Amino acid sequence: MVDIHRRGFLGQAGVVAGAIGLGGSFSTRIASAAIDETANSPVESNRHRYPIGVSTYSFWQFRGERLGILECIDRAAAMGFDGVEILLVQMRDTSNPALQAIKSRAHSLGLALMGFSTHQGFVSPDAEFRRAEVEKTLGQIELAYRLGIPTMRINTGRWGTSGSFDELMANKGIEPTLPGHSEDEAFEWVIAAIESLLPKAAECGVVLGLENHWGLGRTAEGVLRIVEAIDSPWLQMTLDTGNFLERAYEQMEAMASSEVPLTLVQAKTYFGGGRWYSLDLDYARIASILRNSGYRGWISLEFEGNDDAEVGVPESLALLRKHFS
Repeated sequence: MVDIHRRGFLGQAGVVAGAIGLGGSFSTRIASAAIDETANSPVESNRHRYPIGVSTYSFWQFRGERLGILECIDRAAAMGFDGVEILLVQMRDTSNPALQAIKSRAHSLGLALMGFSTHQGFVSPDAEFRRAEVEKTLGQIELAYRLGIPTMRINTGRWGTSGSFDELMANKGIEPTLPGHSEDEAFEWVIAAIESLLPKAAECGVVLGLENHWGLGRTAEGVLRIVEAIDSPWLQMTLDTGNFLERAYEQMEAMASSEVPLTLVQAKTYFGGGRWYSLDLDYARIASILRNSGYRGWISLEFEGNDDAEVGVPESLALLRKHFS
């Protein structure tokens, strides 16, 4: 585990400047206090305008041939987004020339690369499997660093006792533990694995964002149990508005109001109906929760509807601009 805790880190004099360099919500609570003292300045009128990006997932959704990242960046710029979140499994090439081409294209179009969404799983009694997942994730952190992306979404992983992802969704993300093992054991596995990632995250300046994404992260309570136990500024939270299938607003508020900051918010929309389910999300209410918590970071669209992306994604951007501008 890194040798500095979140609370001590945030208390240091240089935190605001360093956090702004990371580009996320790292300095949210401190920076917002400073802004409050300049209520009559031009900053005041803009302090609630959230930058809005789009996940490359929105243009693909694991359907058909993988859409290239450069094409997604072009579409995002044409539609008027502020930034792009890259889904790692969508990348066709992770060589350094390919990474630098992505950076160059985004920069030339005035877009920030503001998020890197990855997959890993630490919920396994097999220590060698967990070690391999840690090594994979260390490599993912390095990719984020080379792309200049300041925050990376990580998962806890899940038990894998569902027959398929469709079955998992039919059961609202709930699945039984492996025989002979408990969730308490699994939390220990996940906490130890994530702790081993933090030195690399600190070295690369990449904040890890643990998402409410099935497995032990299916609930706000599960996510908070992990991040509060670890207590590091290099582990924060990614809030996905579409991954709470009960008590949604209560759970969003629990994550947003925690002492552990949010590093990114992924905003789901379902125009045309959802593939596995549709949620009628009240974005006016969600925006209020985020503002009241002091979150000032990125909103990243994850369009998960059945409408064509050329229609559903711009429609989603208009919805988010309405409530987050």
